[in-house]
Amino acid sequence: MLTIEDVIKGAKLNIGVHREALIRSAYEMALSAHAGQKRKSGEDYIQHSLGTALNLAKIGLGSKTISAGLLHDVPEDTEVTVQDIEKKFGSEIANIVEGVTKLGKIKLRGTKEELYLENLRKMFLAMAQDIRVVLIKLADRLHNMETLENLEPEKQERIARETLDIFAPIANRLGIGEFKNKLENLAFKYLEKENYEYVLKLSQEQHEQRKKHLAVVSRELQKELTKEGIEVISITGRTKHLYRLFQKLKKHDMNFDKIYDLAGIRIIVPEIVNCYETLGIVHRKYRPMIGRIKDYISLPKPNGYQSIHTTIFGPEGRFLEIQIRTKKMDDEAEYGIAAHWIYSEEKKGIKDFLFRKKDKVPEKELLWIKQLREWQKELGKDNKEFVEGLKIDFFKNHIFAFTPLGDVIDLPEEATPIDFAYRVHSEIGDRAMSAKANGKMVSLDYKINNGEVIEIITSRDYKNPSRDWLRFVKTSAAKSRIKKFMKKKGMI
Repeated sequence: MLTIEDVIKGAKLNIGVHREALIRSAYEMALSAHAGQKRKSGEDYIQHSLGTALNLAKIGLGSKTISAGLLHDVPEDTEVTVQDIEKKFGSEIANIVEGVTKLGKIKLRGTKEELYLENLRKMFLAMAQDIRVVLIKLADRLHNMETLENLEPEKQERIARETLDIFAPIANRLGIGEFKNKLENLAFKYLEKENYEYVLKLSQEQHEQRKKHLAVVSRELQKELTKEGIEVISITGRTKHLYRLFQKLKKHDMNFDKIYDLAGIRIIVPEIVNCYETLGIVHRKYRPMIGRIKDYISLPKPNGYQSIHTTIFGPEGRFLEIQIRTKKMDDEAEYGIAAHWIYSEEKKGIKDFLFRKKDKVPEKELLWIKQLREWQKELGKDNKEFVEGLKIDFFKNHIFAFTPLGDVIDLPEEATPIDFAYRVHSEIGDRAMSAKANGKMVSLDYKINNGEVIEIITSRDYKNPSRDWLRFVKTSAAKSRIKKFMKKKGMI
């Protein structure tokens, strides 16, 4: 049974005494409001409120968001209103709770596909307004998944499918590895029980052997780094979580021997310079695998993830992935955008949360949410196009390409120079005539490879969008702009 002390303990690093009082006060209101209410399991409803709040505390969120998490179901399920919450806790917490309440009324699965698509669209509109609403919704969904065994099989499958298709990808796009991994594993357990049991068994069979192997390499690397004067904050072993392991196995005909990052070691050091120094020491000690060195520090992933990855030939010829990063990078990998504003929420109210110039959340890491908002305006009411584009633009695996000036452009896999051009600027896309990749001429339907420098040759005199481009462009921004041009010219 969870208690408010569990939540306070989980939040302790990020709150002061006066903020602890706020959380306790929110708990007292939630406890009183939910008195007598039970969940399907028979436990008191307040357990769900505490579970949601604890999930928020674990990813480092502040007292206001945790308090809103405790109160998130109060207006929908009890006599207490949003106005009552505002009187006691102020407009900021009340607005967050109201946002979660509205989001809670959106039933993602409807009897008709059109209803489902419209509801999904509304959910993303809520995300674009205040990300804290969605963070609470993710914490709420995680606790629901953790207690899913109390529901009937049909509901279990529906909720697990929503979780894997919608909630886990949102957590991933926000960079919250803590939520993403748990949501995927829990959904996997209910959606593919046989495969889950199979992968779990395989993983457990090799657990002890991997554990010994990781311990040996960790000791050797600690010794080498200390000898070279590198301060090590921590060295920890890690294994791939079950759902991701299953995805990898499917790609390699269920052959464990072809998975190089099944187990790994994470090295946390103080500064960026130490990351590169550590990489050199690791490679002196163990032979690296060619083509398996990835520098996500100089080239972060679209969700802001930063780290150096390298795969080595460890003792007994076993492959081992080494991840090297700073403490700040590690926090961001686990907690995503929450890591940027753990303390800012405690200092003052956050009004226009996403877009305040002085906010600690790096604007470039939330660019995709801005793009989402702009894209929704362009699409109008075309729900099917919205959802299809959503899967490609925001949830699909991404690549990076560079402008000739070295600016990084984030694109979905299989994107073309036309997608690149429209991502840089709509006018460049409209006037695109031809393209170069790494200095060589390529066709406009060429599939861009990760890390290529793309140059777009444009026309000064007239715009060139072609109906033919719609056959191969991948991003919704490009499709929308091309269609807009076609309609204006009376071509569609």
